[in-house]
Amino acid sequence: MLDKLFVLSQYVTPQLAVSRLAGRLADSESTPALKNRVIKWFIGRYGVNMSEAAEPDFTAYPTFNAFFTRALKSGARTIDPDPSTLVSPVDGAISQIGQISTDRVFQAKGQSFSLTELLGGDDERAEPFREGEFATIYLSPKDYHRIHMPMAGTLKEMVYVPGKLFSVNPVTAENVPNLFARNERVACLFDTEAGPMAMVLVGAMIVGSVETTWAGVVAPNSGKVTQWQYSGDDAVRFEKGQEMGRFRLGSTVVLVMPKGAVKWQPNQVAEKTVQLGEAFGKLHVE
Repeated sequence: MLDKLFVLSQYVTPQLAVSRLAGRLADSESTPALKNRVIKWFIGRYGVNMSEAAEPDFTAYPTFNAFFTRALKSGARTIDPDPSTLVSPVDGAISQIGQISTDRVFQAKGQSFSLTELLGGDDERAEPFREGEFATIYLSPKDYHRIHMPMAGTLKEMVYVPGKLFSVNPVTAENVPNLFARNERVACLFDTEAGPMAMVLVGAMIVGSVETTWAGVVAPNSGKVTQWQYSGDDAVRFEKGQEMGRFRLGSTVVLVMPKGAVKWQPNQVAEKTVQLGEAFGKLHVE
């Protein structure tokens, strides 16, 4: 009953207004004492491991968002060096992992979402990924919230897709149809040695914004799908393990690859926790 009430409440909550307000407050430097109290409560409530942070003193962060998107200290994560290995792009928990069924991606028992809608509604953009491979990773409040490249690649396109801002936790995933293709999101498309790769950064309730390393905060207010193309000198090259984005208050990454491009590691299964840089799949490179 409580789960149903939680889900129903999200339909009536002014999601965008609440989330944008939360984002502004999280960026505020006007009340350091209040900021410190909130961060201290957050660390205790969610069990944040500050010993891994490059700056372990929570009072040193000028804003809540600076704390939330904190860097890790050197050596806190190891990127698997095997060139044939695709690594986890984040710390988090696997929501689902497997193969795409034509245009449907498994979300939870009884729920799926549209691959085409996930990538902005363009059939041509989605075509290389039909019957392909996917992994959905949920970042909880305690997790490190920077996103890194699972393999080397060259950025070709970024697509902002406006949408709702439902929570993306397991309860909502089981009860809200088409969730990840319904929420606001930023799809980043790369060329790699294993073919095209899409990394979709999905927004959620209370997420202030999504940020990429090449474009900064990505949250146009036009209410329309917005595209950026990158070629020639504008094409950005990333190495495996390099930071490519951040969630300014947590969410989910959906990683999509063409059919046969990657074979997921047998130990990577739904509900398993993962760390940035650990072996996640074996690549098939022509």
